[in-house]
Amino acid sequence: MTARLPFFYGWVIVAIGAIGGTLVYGIRNSFSVFFPSILNEFGWQRGSTALMLSLNILVYGLMAPVAGSLGDRWKPRRVMTIGIIVLGLATIACAFARELWQFYLLFGIIAPAGSACCGAPLFAPAVPNWFARRRGLVMGLGQIGGGLSFAYGIFVEFVISQVGWRNAYFVLAGILLAVLVPLYLLFFYYRPEEKGLKPYGISEPATDNSKAVGTGSLRDWTLLDAMKTYQLWLMVLSYFLYWGIGNYLVLAHQVKFAEDAGYSGMLAATIFGLFGIFMITGQLCSFLSDRLGREKTATLATALSIGALVALISVRDSTQPWLLYVYAVGFGLGAGLYLPALVAGLADVFHGRHFGAIQGFSITGLGLGGAIGPWLGGYIYDISGSYISAFIFSTVCLALGCAVLWIAAPRHAARLQHKSH
Repeated sequence: MTARLPFFYGWVIVAIGAIGGTLVYGIRNSFSVFFPSILNEFGWQRGSTALMLSLNILVYGLMAPVAGSLGDRWKPRRVMTIGIIVLGLATIACAFARELWQFYLLFGIIAPAGSACCGAPLFAPAVPNWFARRRGLVMGLGQIGGGLSFAYGIFVEFVISQVGWRNAYFVLAGILLAVLVPLYLLFFYYRPEEKGLKPYGISEPATDNSKAVGTGSLRDWTLLDAMKTYQLWLMVLSYFLYWGIGNYLVLAHQVKFAEDAGYSGMLAATIFGLFGIFMITGQLCSFLSDRLGREKTATLATALSIGALVALISVRDSTQPWLLYVYAVGFGLGAGLYLPALVAGLADVFHGRHFGAIQGFSITGLGLGGAIGPWLGGYIYDISGSYISAFIFSTVCLALGCAVLWIAAPRHAARLQHKSH
């Protein structure tokens, strides 16, 4: 007999997702904090050094549908525990890397394979399994770890300043293994049926928000079925443009950009952390997509992100630090609002027993775009001596990513479900 809690257990899953996202993606997203130290020690070009992050995101994107399928078919907790161990060992090994190819192998290939098996490809489908309603809100809350993983950069910068960048990898891996292995094994459940529960809101009558929020597909979509629709491919493209290129091109180089302008490494890392804090704020406001609709919320997010990049492009020296703060606030809010709206829109259309595989496949867009963004930003700097052209290119990708989400039209999810059914 399952003990009855004073609250719905799905909120425990949301909390685990936030903690897991912080520690799992904190390793990848702290790259820009490690970036100056690695450049200073080895003197490599920025494009070739940033390629290790591009590889990381690419492999993560390619592994995401595999991890999602394993979650649908096998024991998710076992998959996630293996992923944590692989990620932890790869992080420790980075402390011993001496050659660029070693970083490519450890940080660029092995680490993201572990991340895919213990991160969003399994958590993102678990949340709609537990919540039939208010998916925009719970998707945002469950992904708070993504924002915290950027704020985690402040802690990483402090650790680097105290023990050096190599020992910092030991610290990150130790925290990851000590916290997440017991948390996942003891408390994580992929579906409410595993605890004898039903999804939240499954017995509630429809509300005025039912048009904006999917309450479960009439069709039990498979990945192959979903791939026959243009809606899935457009959402993959939105991931590719908005997050893969538009965001990661900037995020990989923002700390070094601030240092080039004359700011200290700690201030640059603080701006990086402030981005994460306001990304969390945006995620906490993700209920807006339940009320306004996914596309309108994504448009608001895009406007905030583009305005933030205009502020960043305006930075010329260290005399106007307020521009960096404007950038961090706007870019963080935009990122925090956009991703939950996109994932919730995907769930509105395709949620079912195979949503893990479908969600994982959509992340390949982020992986392919992320393979281009960080490397492209470094390459443009290497040939031009400036990041300005790269940041302008990012603004174009942000706008296009939002446009294709409008064409995908998750607002018409019920119509597609009925038509397909």
